[in-house]
Amino acid sequence: MASQWWSDDDQLLEVLRDAMSTARELPPGFVDVGKAAYAWRTIDAELAALTYDSAWGAEELTLTRSESAMLRTLTFASEALTIELELTPHEVLGQISPPQAGTVRLAADSEDVGTTPIDDLGFFIVSPAPRHPFRLVCQVAAGITVMTGWISP
Repeated sequence: MASQWWSDDDQLLEVLRDAMSTARELPPGFVDVGKAAYAWRTIDAELAALTYDSAWGAEELTLTRSESAMLRTLTFASEALTIELELTPHEVLGQISPPQAGTVRLAADSEDVGTTPIDDLGFFIVSPAPRHPFRLVCQVAAGITVMTGWISP
């Protein structure tokens, strides 16, 4: 019986060398076009509008407070879901309304950072909190997908 390439180290190294040389031969724009096409995967997601951001009134509050708050709250609304977020230095706390189970995918730039479950009451926690701009894509059991705008921590 002939050995397979994945069980023979020499054949495996040869396959890997071939894959690496092929990757170097790609035209420079080919990868960018692939990433742009991948970005269209959420085209059917409903975009939730930012309806509240506690940072909107931060300038007026600085006149009355000696320290700024460490908590920022945001509310995104779409026709199907409302997403309420609390941004802390360590995590993002969220709740969707109406409450239902699902998943939240965190995206930064063109890559997915991670996926977090939404419990039956609509709560989720993303930890650690992202340090760069990000957006959330919420998919619930009812088959609804809602995406937030970009959030700058």
